[in-house]
Amino acid sequence: MALAAQGFVPSTRGLRRPDRRHLEGVLGKIGLLQIDSINVLERSHYLPLFSRLGPYRKSLLEDAAYCPRDKRRMFEYWGHEASLLPVETQPLLRWRMERARKNEGIYSGIARFAQENPEKIGALLAEITERGASGVSDVAKGESRNSPWWGWHDTKIALEWLFWTGEITTAGRRNFERIYDLPERVLPDHVLHHATPSEADAQRALIAIAAGAFGVATMADLRDYFRLPLADTKARISEMVEDGSLEPVTVDGWQHQAYLAPGAAMPARATPRALLSPFDSLIWERSRTERLFGFRFRLEIYVPAPKRQHGYYVLPFLMGDQLVARVDLKTDRKACVLRVQAAHGEPKIDRTKVAAALAEELASMAAWLGMERVEVHARGDLAADLQKVTAAANGMVLTAV
Repeated sequence: MALAAQGFVPSTRGLRRPDRRHLEGVLGKIGLLQIDSINVLERSHYLPLFSRLGPYRKSLLEDAAYCPRDKRRMFEYWGHEASLLPVETQPLLRWRMERARKNEGIYSGIARFAQENPEKIGALLAEITERGASGVSDVAKGESRNSPWWGWHDTKIALEWLFWTGEITTAGRRNFERIYDLPERVLPDHVLHHATPSEADAQRALIAIAAGAFGVATMADLRDYFRLPLADTKARISEMVEDGSLEPVTVDGWQHQAYLAPGAAMPARATPRALLSPFDSLIWERSRTERLFGFRFRLEIYVPAPKRQHGYYVLPFLMGDQLVARVDLKTDRKACVLRVQAAHGEPKIDRTKVAAALAEELASMAAWLGMERVEVHARGDLAADLQKVTAAANGMVLTAV
């Protein structure tokens, strides 16, 4: 049920060349794509579409997110962390923007800066209004980066406050740097003119999106999808149970109450195969991943290298209805190589079968990323099995190193 809700069942990979309809089909199911700055493999928001659609033109996503306003299908805002969302979701997040204007629900450092520097924020908004789309490098005027906030300078903090409050939005990206502009110069008219729902109505709609993306979920799962306040989530779920838009159910082995989305599909079998970004909505809630798959997954990006168990940028491998392995991947763009820096298998798997399937998936990913070959390093208990795969997979040579 979870895999169907997330767009993995039925699998459409390899059946046709993905186009805008397929992109919108995935977004219609999962509701958003999380953005992250790490680029050791590929920017994370590109990966969930590859996992569900197979090789696709990345320009499909770029055109939907950063095209002229009358054709724009996506926008950036705080959904599940920084996210790309369908433009129709924008009215459902205006309550968050309004709270941000009151310095509620935002990072304390940004709120404090806004309270202490209203003149700077006003002047910056006026400058963007006059000059149009601008990045922080266009308006920072040589400021030094002395803030504890990721080395941000004052202009960046002010821009982030304006972004959080919805006074500005993202018009595009330049080498991953946000280019900011006014919403009326970025978002389509039908979004700008859409009536603003009440907080309660908007939150119920967001929970409905989360429930549809999960199929069956606990309150914690539903709350986490759009990072909703706890008290609000409890109240909204109670209202949705009362009006029948969520059905309370029990799931064997789950300790907490679960809720079923209306019309959630229960496929007879699941046969997908996919490498999953660590920021994929199927697995980003770690306790849910463990409940569903018996698979403990933790980010080790900020763990010192000698203490890492599985690697720096690790992607779980989905095969059927199980997470069967995990690989630490790196794109060596200079050498044109996709490097498997470590490969670990889960207990009780058929290692030969998993290694063969994983090799094909790695070859497909490498080709999609424009790499010429895959190199498998010797680290991890599945590495030797993966290295034994000597046949070319999808025309891609796998090399043991």
